[in-house]
Amino acid sequence: MRVYPKLQFMLAFLIALATPPAGAQTPAKGPLRVCAKNPRYFTDGSGKAIYLTAAHTWDNFPDIGLTDTPVPADFDAYLRFIAEHNYNYIRLWRWETPKDIEKDGIVRYSAPHPWQRTGPGTAWDGKPKFDLTAFNEDYFARMRKRVEMARDRGIYVSVMLFNGWELQFSNWTGHPFNAQNNINGIDGDEDKDGRGTEIESWPPPPGVEKLEKAYVRKVIDTVNDLDNVLYEISNESGPYSTDWQYDMIEFIKSYEAGKPKQHPVGMSFQYQWGSNSTLFNSPADWISPNSDSRIGKYNYRNNPPVADGKKVVLSDTDHLWGNGGDRPWVWKSFLRGLNPLYMDPYHDPPVWERLLPDIEEVRRNLGYTRSYADRVDLASMTPSLELASTGYCLANPGSEYLVYQPIAGEFTVDLTAGKYLYEWFNPVAGSKAGEGTFTAENGRKSFTAPFQGDAVLYLRAEK
Repeated sequence: MRVYPKLQFMLAFLIALATPPAGAQTPAKGPLRVCAKNPRYFTDGSGKAIYLTAAHTWDNFPDIGLTDTPVPADFDAYLRFIAEHNYNYIRLWRWETPKDIEKDGIVRYSAPHPWQRTGPGTAWDGKPKFDLTAFNEDYFARMRKRVEMARDRGIYVSVMLFNGWELQFSNWTGHPFNAQNNINGIDGDEDKDGRGTEIESWPPPPGVEKLEKAYVRKVIDTVNDLDNVLYEISNESGPYSTDWQYDMIEFIKSYEAGKPKQHPVGMSFQYQWGSNSTLFNSPADWISPNSDSRIGKYNYRNNPPVADGKKVVLSDTDHLWGNGGDRPWVWKSFLRGLNPLYMDPYHDPPVWERLLPDIEEVRRNLGYTRSYADRVDLASMTPSLELASTGYCLANPGSEYLVYQPIAGEFTVDLTAGKYLYEWFNPVAGSKAGEGTFTAENGRKSFTAPFQGDAVLYLRAEK
């Protein structure tokens, strides 16, 4: 039976709509490596470019709450939420201080932690002091189990190794590397300024480097054989941490070189007063920039720069707003060759910050972008400022074009001559809004969406 191209295109789209997201039922393959053909993305070795997108939240690894001990979060429900929204990535958060007090004065507790609390002696929070040479095996068993659970749902996991936020803005008094909280004589606050940032500076205080690297080796030993792993050195450690983070990246790469698998290592923005250039100049495989460091008229919040492939860029609202992001940001980031991530308060009421009014719209559109990323030949598509008058276009000229129009109205696309299948997608309604075919000559062709508001246009050459 002959299948006509237009019918084939429509059939493929209907099948895609009727089929559960691949990430919800197919185990994640890997380990990931930078895609040689299109280094804006990772690949699992198949040659297919893998676009990462997600909504992540603070208590997806440690239990965090207002009571001691905090009520455990339902991780399985969280993974169902991830799969139902068609995501394929999470940050597996690290929280370092068992009893945390921030500027808002609220006391938050977290557990578990990497080391046993053996004593002798009592720490600041009234519990036994930490022995920083004795690992808490329950902590690492939880880590492995959660990475495995995510893998089975097709979800990649970035294991956050350290969290510099607490060293700067929370209560250092309760940190395991505070001298009053461990039995090992470790004092992470040599200058006595009450912050402890020295443990993420280079060189660290006496004894700290050995303990930190022993912990990192333990993490790697725990998850190295799993395909769906990435590493993030630290969440928002300040500029003081640059040499320490660079050294830690190289240490992980060196240690994993002797292991069965090697995984991508990332560096996220150094809050506060960091520079995106520090990330791009790092030995990291992937980075998460901030919006404050501008590239001409471009910034990662409102008008993202085109990804040039020097690093895989995971553009995370955690570093752009903290609590922010909207539907246009999702599509703009995707069509500039970035991998957008959303810091999601998730719970109601949330652990921190608040649920934004349009949060579900952002969540849904992240999933829509992944659907398109899976449909197109992403490894062959590059972002362009010029091919579409909107400035937001991923294209393999002459073969496929994906265009975002942020505002209603006519726009143009510079096409190679040929016959094309077209499809309109309404990101507000979350539905297809028209399709058909047309023949184009070389040059600019005008388009106007058949609905009001922002729009997505997908074009594919008919074979």
